Amino acid sequence: MKALSFAAVLLASAVAAPSFLVAQAPAAPESVQAGTYKVESNHTLAQFGVNHFGFNDYFGTIPGATGSLSIDPKALGAAKLDVSLPVSRISTTNDTLDAELVSADWFDAATYPTIRFVSQKVEQTGPRTARILGTVTMHGVSKPMVLDATFGGAGVNPMDKAYTIGFSATGTLKRSDFGVSKYVPAVSDEVAIRITAAFEKVN
Repeated sequence: MKALSFAAVLLASAVAAPSFLVAQAPAAPESVQAGTYKVESNHTLAQFGVNHFGFNDYFGTIPGATGSLSIDPKALGAAKLDVSLPVSRISTTNDTLDAELVSADWFDAATYPTIRFVSQKVEQTGPRTARILGTVTMHGVSKPMVLDATFGGAGVNPMDKAYTIGFSATGTLKRSDFGVSKYVPAVSDEVAIRITAAFEKVN
């Protein structure tokens, strides 16, 4: 009887749930609306990971991204991406470490307040994937960088009614190439980058 009652509650909850909580069907990449988009900062996040003294992998995040994307699914190679991350918002959930990372010993947020990626070329690699070749500028140094991107989905955001598209991406860089070399190689030089990004259509 208790099991039946619990099942009934679950069913009633599902029926009563607002319609906007129902997951949307995955959209095909070719159905994406062409145009200019802005980064939806509240649901865009960059994660960076390093190996810590050979003991374990450690990671942090950088929220608050800003930037733009110009895209036409019929001419993907012409897409343009320009995104910046605020160095001052680096977070590892460790206040002491966060203060070190934004200091002059590491990323020097006071002098170099942003990490910026600007695309130069986009190459489609699969039905929902692409390689984005561009330049990343960090700590006052600009270097080539490649991001492997995957299309997540597209549609009208049920909360703010904005037409939105989403992607994830991964890449790597060597921090010493940008003059951020403290504790290399005890703390790994290679940094793994993982990004989840949402963009809202502007026009």
